[in-house]
Amino acid sequence: MERVEHDLAARRFLVRHPEGESELTYAERPGQVLDLIHTEVPRALRGRGIGSALVREAMAHARRGGYRVIPSCPFIARWLEDHPEERDLVDASA
Repeated sequence: MERVEHDLAARRFLVRHPEGESELTYAERPGQVLDLIHTEVPRALRGRGIGSALVREAMAHARRGGYRVIPSCPFIARWLEDHPEERDLVDASA
């Protein structure tokens, strides 16, 4: 299992690797909403579930903090299609 860190100052979740960092960036919007903007995993590390680990941690953070989410990142939007248990966090106005 990947160790996901939350860099609150930079508004991102990240996993550090010798090959580089994987990250999910977000922005806070009015009304307790997190806009999940972008997910990036180095090419050499793709297919290992790192992107999913980042999204899971972002969703857990949203749930703990009472946030709704906007899945602006296409990877996250696709991830939500396969994880209906997390769709209740999606902001209805998105």
